[in-house]
Amino acid sequence: MLAGIALILWSERFRAKGHSAFSYSLKALGLGALYLSLWAAFQMYQLIPAEVAFAAMAAVTASAIVLAWTQDAMVLAVFALAGGFATPLLLSTGQNHEAELFAYVALLDIAVLVLVMLKPWLNLAWGSLIGTEVLVAAWASAYYREAYRAETVVFVTLFAAIFALGPLLGKKDEEDAGRQLSVASVLAVLNAGAYFGSLWAMYEVQRDALTWYALAIAACYLALAEGFRRLHPEETTGTIRLVHITLAVTFITIAVPLKLDGHWIAVGWMVESAALLWIASRTGVRLLGRLGIIALVLGILRLLLFSWEPTQRLVFNERFMTYALAVAVLGAIIKYAEPIASENMRPFLSFAKIAFSALALTALTLEAGDFFERRMAHPYGVGINSEAFSYLQWRVLRDFTYSTIWLLYGAGLMAVGFWKRSAFVRWQALVLIAFTVVKVFLYDVSALDKGYRIVSFVALGGVLLAVSFVYQRDWLKLSGEKN
Repeated sequence: MLAGIALILWSERFRAKGHSAFSYSLKALGLGALYLSLWAAFQMYQLIPAEVAFAAMAAVTASAIVLAWTQDAMVLAVFALAGGFATPLLLSTGQNHEAELFAYVALLDIAVLVLVMLKPWLNLAWGSLIGTEVLVAAWASAYYREAYRAETVVFVTLFAAIFALGPLLGKKDEEDAGRQLSVASVLAVLNAGAYFGSLWAMYEVQRDALTWYALAIAACYLALAEGFRRLHPEETTGTIRLVHITLAVTFITIAVPLKLDGHWIAVGWMVESAALLWIASRTGVRLLGRLGIIALVLGILRLLLFSWEPTQRLVFNERFMTYALAVAVLGAIIKYAEPIASENMRPFLSFAKIAFSALALTALTLEAGDFFERRMAHPYGVGINSEAFSYLQWRVLRDFTYSTIWLLYGAGLMAVGFWKRSAFVRWQALVLIAFTVVKVFLYDVSALDKGYRIVSFVALGGVLLAVSFVYQRDWLKLSGEKN
């Protein structure tokens, strides 16, 4: 230990002569000698008790931090962090001392927070976060029990709060603001993920508790974003504010499936999407618009992939109402976004129009399918032959009903395309009508008698002739439209 202290003192002579790098190397060697000596005194030779060794190592770490601050040397702060987080591992007794361990780690993290407030050393927070998570994980794997959950939640929440405040209170690096901004953004994401991951491990089967935690975290990140706006109003901090807003929206999105079940997850995501898109249109924050689009896509996918139970009531049921809500959200997006959409947003607007039609058609088709499924499950008639024939009748009627719905929807879509003078909408209608025609010709009429086939062909031909006649006459002067 005397040799370690002597090395640290001797290094000052080289720093005074301008050899700072060599001076820091000698200090690192001296610090290593001190840590090694204290470890050996406790673990190998039992010369001192654990409490004395721990206090001595903590004093070495504190001294190194003070040296780093006074000499403006971040490399010394890195050495101090390495020694500080190694201390609990070097002095482990194999017993559970959660409160003492985490209180020490919290003090170390607070020291790092103070350093980044005094010096533009936000990089230190990364090392501190990693060291904290390693110690928490090591302790949890060996000692964590549900009985310790309340105390553990308090400590991990304290750690998360310290690292969340780092980017907000840290001193700005005027010479390298861009790099510091990247560091702050990554730190915010890592801290949020580590904190919620810890909560998930402790509350995995208690979804209600996780829901409230997710919403509380979202509220905190919104508050942090507002704090950045007030404390750092300059434009360079706009990105980090958006990162915090993104994290808040992410946790709100996570809370939806945690709290809700079944189709209500889709409803929650679509309502969130509508809110985000409305706020984006009001504030001009494009990131919120993109997040709203993501929430909308998640809601639509959840809606389409969800396994619905057969319904006993047509139209007035949860499935149809959920689809109606999705269609309404998409309709509102199309209506209000089309006049102000930029060129970059045009592809999404086109996707929204296609999704609008697809969801409306799916909802109508599912309602018709449920109606005929009930009829086919209990066919009318007596005897095997009559039952089989009755089932076939219902099936043919179901298939023609599908075609009728699609054809009528295509015709309505075509009318809207003419009314709005939108070539894109009319192309949707033409594709849908063409698909329906192919379905009728190749599939539906295969089960019909010759007379019904002729009637079907004549009806379809009439629809196609009417559409082509309107285009040929160009009554609406469509040839000069731009869309």
